[in-house]
Amino acid sequence: MIIPSRLLRLSLGVSFCVAATSVAAHAIAPETSATATTDAGAQQQDPAPIASFEQWLADFRQRALAAGIRATTLDNAFAGVTPDPSVQALDQQQPEFTSYLWDYLDARVTPSAIQEGQQLLISQHALFQKLRQQYGVDPGILTAIWSMESGYGTQIGDFYVIRSLATLAYEGRRTTYGNTQLLAALQILQTEKNIDRSQLVGSWAGAMGQTQFVPSTYRDYAVDEDGDQKRDVWNSKADALGSAANYLKQNNWTSAIPWGQEVHLSASFDYAQADLTIKKTVAQWQRLGVAPRKPIAPALAQQPASVLLPTGYRGPAFLVFDNFRSILRYNNSTAYALAVGLLADGYAGKAVVEQPWPKDDPPLNSVAQITELQQRLTDKGFDVGGIDGVLGAQTRKGIRAFQHSQQLPQDGYASTSLLARLRTL
Repeated sequence: MIIPSRLLRLSLGVSFCVAATSVAAHAIAPETSATATTDAGAQQQDPAPIASFEQWLADFRQRALAAGIRATTLDNAFAGVTPDPSVQALDQQQPEFTSYLWDYLDARVTPSAIQEGQQLLISQHALFQKLRQQYGVDPGILTAIWSMESGYGTQIGDFYVIRSLATLAYEGRRTTYGNTQLLAALQILQTEKNIDRSQLVGSWAGAMGQTQFVPSTYRDYAVDEDGDQKRDVWNSKADALGSAANYLKQNNWTSAIPWGQEVHLSASFDYAQADLTIKKTVAQWQRLGVAPRKPIAPALAQQPASVLLPTGYRGPAFLVFDNFRSILRYNNSTAYALAVGLLADGYAGKAVVEQPWPKDDPPLNSVAQITELQQRLTDKGFDVGGIDGVLGAQTRKGIRAFQHSQQLPQDGYASTSLLARLRTL
């Protein structure tokens, strides 16, 4: 559950700090995630809305009709609909500071969440085994996503999705997203014979059901797992979890491959290699000084993996497999994917994280700090790809180049101490 934040822009990158969030607050780009990614709306540059909601609605109606939505569907969907002030307010929220990764994980990978997940894995054993056989997805991963998205189905949101998306499509920072998802929601109303407008509820940003699918993801990936002729991700555990499993399978989830595990890095390890864009086999990583903290199956020796250092070389290190990337496809946040993996480990009784977090040298956690970092690096001749307050791949490259020039470990970590050093130069 990650709400939009400029600090969480990820493209197979690393999120160092994360925005605090309520369970069902999402907004995403449908081409990148099933639920809520963090940058789709906040970075979007959309044209200003036309003069009134009524004028916008008249224009949208024509476009929807041209796209095959029937007039009766539109009349039913928009009856009594006006812009939702609460959605407008939530859309405009920009947190000044973000939570640190360790606080984010502590709030989600909790003993109570693990205990409840373990109980559900027992009570829903038959369903999870059916889904494992059908889709190849580990039950622990599905349970963790269920926890992260809706508190195991207890918090699915009560916003009328059509109204929320119409509000976003009309004005604000997410008009493109709103228009795209609104059209998909109308397609659901028109084609899903057993779903009416009263059931189309979700988060303020339009994410729906126990696994918080946005409409386009529901349209393309939801399944009727319980066979009642209805893809009911709101009320049916089987449909919701089956839909999540189907989404992961369609996004390259591989059976019998773990998400990843914590590792120890030798003193000679080249921290510049710790990046999700760099893949090597497990055997190759081991020769380079990567040592799993727990035994790793010999069958995984030739599996491609990446080394992840979410809080720099002093913090925990993880060896992550391609299934970690499948979780990122579900929600494009490294923090989210780590939480899912660690929850799944917790259900299995595994130690969560052994290496302490570097709390004495936290990451930069505001747009102002990151903007200053980028400006100072740029002034000293290091390319960060532009000054935008976003910790993207090019900024990390610039950080690594600066670290190299200072004979520091090249971990790309945008830390408080790094900015302090730049201020003295």
